[in-house]
Amino acid sequence: MSALPHPVALKPHREVVRPEWADYNNHLNDAFYLVIFSHATDHMMDQIGLDAAGRERSNHSLFTAELHLNYLKEVKAGTEVRVETTFLGHDAKRLHIFHTMYVGDGTEPVATNEQMQLSMDMTGPRVAPFQPDVLARIEAIAAEHAKLPRPPQMGRAIGMPPRKG
Repeated sequence: MSALPHPVALKPHREVVRPEWADYNNHLNDAFYLVIFSHATDHMMDQIGLDAAGRERSNHSLFTAELHLNYLKEVKAGTEVRVETTFLGHDAKRLHIFHTMYVGDGTEPVATNEQMQLSMDMTGPRVAPFQPDVLARIEAIAAEHAKLPRPPQMGRAIGMPPRKG
């Protein structure tokens, strides 16, 4: 088990939008928003004990079971983005997370990504309980995040309600 202290807050992921990720309008292509969010998930994993050494030691990892992405504003190539991650809920085998992407140190979201992560025992692979040290970190972070307001995009479903009139 790791002797690292439990983090209370997650450090944000920062990344610059690469030119090859831009579309013909010089905006971040829709597929590459998810690449950045995937990098943010990896960054979060590093902070809860599922970095490369933790995965090697425990033979456990996370798999994404479901996700929902909201595009809120355009982002141009060369722009630095910051992704803040919030834990919305968890149990012994699942972690419900919400990523919010901002431009630099801005406060207005440009995209959001809600995910359900599964704890995986890689010997199967099969869904399995989180390792105790990882679960302890998740619980510490989740307790702090429970005090935060819920993101407005949380739990959304895609739909096309009929127009009135």
